[in-house]
Amino acid sequence: MNTLFDKIWDRHVVQIADDGPTQLYIDRLYCHEVTSPQAFDGMRARGLKCFRPEQIYCMPDHNTPTHDQDKPIADPVSKKQVDTLEANAAEFGLTHYGMLSPDNGIIHVVGPEKGLSLPGMTIVCGDSHTSTHGAMGAVAFGIGTSEVEMVMASQCILQQKPKSMRITIDGKLERGVTAKDVALYLMSRLTTSGATGYFVEYSGSVVRDMSMEGRLTLCNLSIEMGARGGFVAPDETTFEYIRGREFAPKGEDWDKAVEYWKTLKSGDDAVFDSELHFDAAEIEPMVTYGTNPGMGMGITQSIPTLDAIDEAGKASFMKSLDYMGFRPGEQLLGRKIDYVFLGACTNGRIEDFRAFASLVKGRYKAGSVTAWLVPGSWAVDRQIREEGLDKILEAAGFAIRQPGCSACLAMNDDKIPAGKYSVSTSNRNFEGRQGPGARTILASPLVAAAAAVTGVITDPRELL
Repeated sequence: MNTLFDKIWDRHVVQIADDGPTQLYIDRLYCHEVTSPQAFDGMRARGLKCFRPEQIYCMPDHNTPTHDQDKPIADPVSKKQVDTLEANAAEFGLTHYGMLSPDNGIIHVVGPEKGLSLPGMTIVCGDSHTSTHGAMGAVAFGIGTSEVEMVMASQCILQQKPKSMRITIDGKLERGVTAKDVALYLMSRLTTSGATGYFVEYSGSVVRDMSMEGRLTLCNLSIEMGARGGFVAPDETTFEYIRGREFAPKGEDWDKAVEYWKTLKSGDDAVFDSELHFDAAEIEPMVTYGTNPGMGMGITQSIPTLDAIDEAGKASFMKSLDYMGFRPGEQLLGRKIDYVFLGACTNGRIEDFRAFASLVKGRYKAGSVTAWLVPGSWAVDRQIREEGLDKILEAAGFAIRQPGCSACLAMNDDKIPAGKYSVSTSNRNFEGRQGPGARTILASPLVAAAAAVTGVITDPRELL
């Protein structure tokens, strides 16, 4: 019996070259401003139109400022990239959700919330975190700019078929442990290369119990284990999330779609190239201590000592700790922090704001902390206000910024200053990722909230 990955992949195969790649049909292409300009230039140079323009959606997110979006973008590079996407989308007849459009936001937040990302689809974008959309039960992966052009021109892509891996997490997460902690735990166990060459299917009771927002977070971080992508088989949680969304099927089409989506699961006798099993009881709130997402640990644990690191890895391990200003064997609990960032395509959804607000309610932001709370889309921003979360956050000393990728990456105004510590709900803690010299500690919205009100790294379970 085929795996779910096989089912979706095989259904989209156009042809297979002898001893070569597969020509794969793509249902949805997302374009943002950073990886699309050269693709549009290539199309223009060859006198080509987009083959299926109705399957392509464009929006700026990386370069958009998260304040004063009604004013011209001050940074000339950011302005040029955002303006160029708008012009290219108009020229090629593509749907474009520009800044301040009520439909705008981070592309990996907007796709699922509008019902554009659906079970059984193949989805690509010139962005590694396209794996996020796998939470919908889709095969979704990031591609390079030349491949973006290929999809624009043909609605197909040439790909080698990845191997399949199933990661099963059973048990029940304890209070204060979130999907972000599950992902950081998996990365700490697998390292950043442990899933290289694989497409990961997440399963087990922990995954079945997750909300769609939780699954989106988990799949978002698949790429950080080296995986080509990650996904979750669609179920009633998926169908309820999609129902009634703008681009979701309606009426009879909905019934037919759900009937098909219910077949999207791996058979009981499906054979995977790799199978891994983990126990929820072993997972606690997580933090990273190094400069890649795999350098993580439980919040009550200590940074590994040198004798726990193999000889080949000692130099890079020490380089990481030197950059972060940490020592082997040190605990991070109680360590002073400077910035807190809630947002990104990893944790910029309504559930993340609910979690953050639930912990800071009745408390107040530490005076030493600068906090950036950035919704993943204008739809999330509207929901924050409808639910009154903005009032809770404002009473606790926090302000909500405008949607965008923000401090996930240093491509806009939201940069962490050199040497400062940032507890961030984003996806990467590479050197300089949040700004030259910035020191990033990846964590969940609850860990971020606990740090924001105490000014130090704090176990959120003590405040819940």
